[in-house]
Amino acid sequence: MEDLVLLEKIGNIAILKINRPEAFNALSKKIVDLMDDILETLKKDEETRVLIVTGDKHFAAGADIADMVERTPEEAKAFLFTKTFEKLENIEMPTIAAICGYALGGGLELALACDLRIASDEAQVGLPEINLGIMPGAGGTVRLPKLIGEAKAKELIYLGERLSASEAYEYGIINKIVSKENLLEEAIKLAEKLAKKAPTALRSAKKAINFSDGKSKADAFNKESEIWAELFSTHDQKEGMSAFLEKRKPQYKGE
Repeated sequence: MEDLVLLEKIGNIAILKINRPEAFNALSKKIVDLMDDILETLKKDEETRVLIVTGDKHFAAGADIADMVERTPEEAKAFLFTKTFEKLENIEMPTIAAICGYALGGGLELALACDLRIASDEAQVGLPEINLGIMPGAGGTVRLPKLIGEAKAKELIYLGERLSASEAYEYGIINKIVSKENLLEEAIKLAEKLAKKAPTALRSAKKAINFSDGKSKADAFNKESEIWAELFSTHDQKEGMSAFLEKRKPQYKGE
């Protein structure tokens, strides 16, 4: 069943696609384990500069309820996708969630672990776990308040209601709405723009942003300064500034 998750390469862009359309791409432990293996491979891939995460027909309609209903607390904790989603959040390259159809529960939590989110105009997002007698458990109560503010996040988590793509855009959950037909094309266009930027600078910016979460301003400023200064030992910094002064396009190497 390796085809539950597909990986495609287009130049220096990787596209990870969840491929379980008959179940609205509900996230089983098998699917998440396969994703985890792919992320481990991509961490060592020096050629790939951007990762797109998407799904066939739907992004992911939450975790597989049938796989959870009879679990004990210990088994439920082992089932959680938190470590894989953290791995996605912390992978050095920029990541884009291309959301089609449903991104509900664990599916939205997967999208929230990405850096940017593009949604098709018919997409629906939400954290409906409260309607099942549980709550988000794969980062939803952590990442959503950070993204849209505590009050709005509590509203969505407590009520468990779905949002349309336009509502999700207004909430600040997604960055851009596109047509269903153009979703992957638009995600690839954005990925191509990112792939042309200096990989070292993108990695450093992501590292600084992720570090600042929960830290004091003083610690965050100090870390930012440290990471910024380190860039002056890289080829990309020299190339970027030289290209600007010489009025030419930079040729970044990611080193």
